Amino acid sequence: MSKPVSPRCCAVMLALASPAVAADTPSPPAAAEVELTAVTVSASTLSLGSGDMAAPVSLLAGEDLVRRREATLGATLEREPGINASHFGAGASRPIIRGMDGARVKLLADGAEIMDASTVSPDHAVAVEPMLSSRIEVLRGPSALAYGGGAIGGVVNVLDDKVPTAIPVRGIEGHVELRGNTAARETAGAFAVTAGSGNLAVHAEGLGRDARDYRVGDGWAQGRRVDGSFNDSESGSLGLSWVGDRGYLGLAYTRLHNDYGLPGDTHALGECEAMGDRLQCSDHAGHEEGEEQGTPYVRLDSERWDLRGEVLEPFSGVASLRLRASQTNYRHDEIEGDEVGTRFRNRAHDARVELEHLPLAGWRGVAGLQTSARDFSASGDEAYVQPTLTRRHGVFLIEEYRTGPWRLEAGLRHEWQHIDVDARDLPDRGHRGTSASVGAVWNFAPHYALGLSLSRAQRLPTAEELYADGPHAATGTIERGNDRLEPETSHNLDLSLKKLAGDTTFSLAAFRNRVSDYIYARTLDAADGVQLVEYTQRDATFTGLEGEIRRQLNPILGLALFGDLVRARLASGAGDRDLPRIPAHRLGLRLDGKWQGWSGEIEWARVARQNDVAALESETAGYNMLNLGISYSGRHGDRPYLIYVKATNLADELAYSHTSFIKDAAPLMGRNVTAGVRVSF
Repeated sequence: MSKPVSPRCCAVMLALASPAVAADTPSPPAAAEVELTAVTVSASTLSLGSGDMAAPVSLLAGEDLVRRREATLGATLEREPGINASHFGAGASRPIIRGMDGARVKLLADGAEIMDASTVSPDHAVAVEPMLSSRIEVLRGPSALAYGGGAIGGVVNVLDDKVPTAIPVRGIEGHVELRGNTAARETAGAFAVTAGSGNLAVHAEGLGRDARDYRVGDGWAQGRRVDGSFNDSESGSLGLSWVGDRGYLGLAYTRLHNDYGLPGDTHALGECEAMGDRLQCSDHAGHEEGEEQGTPYVRLDSERWDLRGEVLEPFSGVASLRLRASQTNYRHDEIEGDEVGTRFRNRAHDARVELEHLPLAGWRGVAGLQTSARDFSASGDEAYVQPTLTRRHGVFLIEEYRTGPWRLEAGLRHEWQHIDVDARDLPDRGHRGTSASVGAVWNFAPHYALGLSLSRAQRLPTAEELYADGPHAATGTIERGNDRLEPETSHNLDLSLKKLAGDTTFSLAAFRNRVSDYIYARTLDAADGVQLVEYTQRDATFTGLEGEIRRQLNPILGLALFGDLVRARLASGAGDRDLPRIPAHRLGLRLDGKWQGWSGEIEWARVARQNDVAALESETAGYNMLNLGISYSGRHGDRPYLIYVKATNLADELAYSHTSFIKDAAPLMGRNVTAGVRVSF
């Protein structure tokens, strides 16, 4: 039997067979008067434009997304104001929004939850491929309640074309992309094709990536490359849709395979044990022997089914009815040498139905139901999380009202969950939570908008926070759960000011989030690179600013100033005052230009020293980042193409991310040049 053709091979063959490739039509020359394009935010549930949102929204699409995409979701988004990345080598990186990560940031694939194990630990990769995305949205505020009260940091919605929503005008359309970089000696290829006739459309896509250990900045005592920071992945998807005049219904199957290293794995962990609230570590007689086995790595396999549909005006009084459902079979093995040390499994499903009603007394809104189940287990040497079955259900209502220059929005959600734990000495737990939010946008002058959002949201404890118990070498921790945890309650105030047109445009925001009974992993003791942590609750406050101001200097050039800062503090009392792994302040300048089919930018950013640290947490030095990018979009016959080159960390500075558990073992990537070509047809 012949070996199946991998997605990587498909991408390369299609690229060689196509005359040229691209994503977008050439950009026209920039005008002296700039007006930001109104983009509909899919995750808003009300199909709002980005300028209509009461809280800040970040959008990446088109050529900007093609140039910005990296191998992980966190790395793709981390240059956006208010967004950082967790950084765990090259294979795992989740977005951090306003200092919040994990379960407080909800990750979606076109409105359906991404059911992987990335909320369990930062060394677990997000089961989504940014190179196959068509748009990425990040939102906060009332609309986030449609996806869970626990999304107090925000929602990241990754849009894709797996389920076709329209029949291609010419019967077939698609793109091919090839790219590579120097720091990780990465090669990657991707393709996507949609074809259809009559009422049926089919979509196929695939990706292959081969990246070796990456190179760090100059001056690292441990060498020039991070051992075990490789990242190899393959992904493929096949979807089929029925498309009618008033809607569509489609099904897609996606398979993802990913092998990536776990740099910084703490071999000394096996020599330490918890004695009450203290660590006792013996001499590491087996340390050298463990190192000879090489760096542990993860072998991840995920199979996912997506069912998506929408029908317009299904019956009287209803504008649309939308369906999103997914079923995931996820597994990843943590391998040491030739043996599987720990195996994680997650069998899960998620379903939501949204009904948008026609205006009633001037109010337009969406009501919905959501249900999910997550059967999670871990087995092996570091099965520090107990097997659990989490069932969660929710109902929500989002409404808006417009009058004159005002737009008002309100959201309400109630959800409940029950967690069954497979352990005789631990109790099952059930929780309920109610969240509410109101917002207003005042267009007080042409192209100006002032937004205010107030919310009270409750996040229910996760199974890992309740029942963790044991060592985790990847993060160098011995973890203790707390089965007495109760829901945390956040009270958030968000104020934003936007100018959407003119020579000067800007988006500025200030926020304050006071969280009662905030759940966090408190470090009780540390020794030999190992930390003993216990999940506990304490009131906390997150305060910050973020924004960007851009000035069009002439028809070609523009200059932008951007930055963000967040301060996270625990309530006064004995013990820590600062929360661990909070991002440092950032400030930067960007000069961009557009001329005919050419686009380019040069960007400098200063990341400040982070010395507001928790007990037993080390400070992180500040650093500068100098980045450069240039691209050209054109046409070869009727095929648009995009050629791009970008260089990051041009000064080859040795830099460490304070948000990373393994910042000292895996510094940020050094000087890196990425080049790619994308052709559409």
